[in-house]
Amino acid sequence: QVQLVESGGGSVQAGGSLRLSCAASTYTDSIYCMGWFRQVPGKEREGVAFIDRDGNTNYADSVKGRFTISKDNAANTLYLQMNSLKPEDTAMYYCAARWPGGPWFCPSIRAYNSWGQGTQVTVSS
Repeated sequence: QVQLVESGGGSVQAGGSLRLSCAASTYTDSIYCMGWFRQVPGKEREGVAFIDRDGNTNYADSVKGRFTISKDNAANTLYLQMNSLKPEDTAMYYCAARWPGGPWFCPSIRAYNSWGQGTQVTVSS
């Protein structure tokens, strides 16, 4: 498994932006899948955005056009740029990774074996 540490959460008004970061303890160019998930109390954890080792990305329909996932392999860090935030984006956001091995279907939560501790995002109307 790989150690993941998220940062960048906080409180913002609707329409605002936040950027989440996730520092990995190994080389991100060796990680087959990396992704961002979110969860609100009483609901299942849902996938938000995913990126594979080759840089291919995939997004949940609810965030397409507003969120952008990226990674900096030189810094071993994953990012989630969140724009045009809505109150329904309020959740605990988790970074996840699948390491070692592959290939995996990155949009599936079952692809992931490493999780960060989470960072809270709160969007007020």
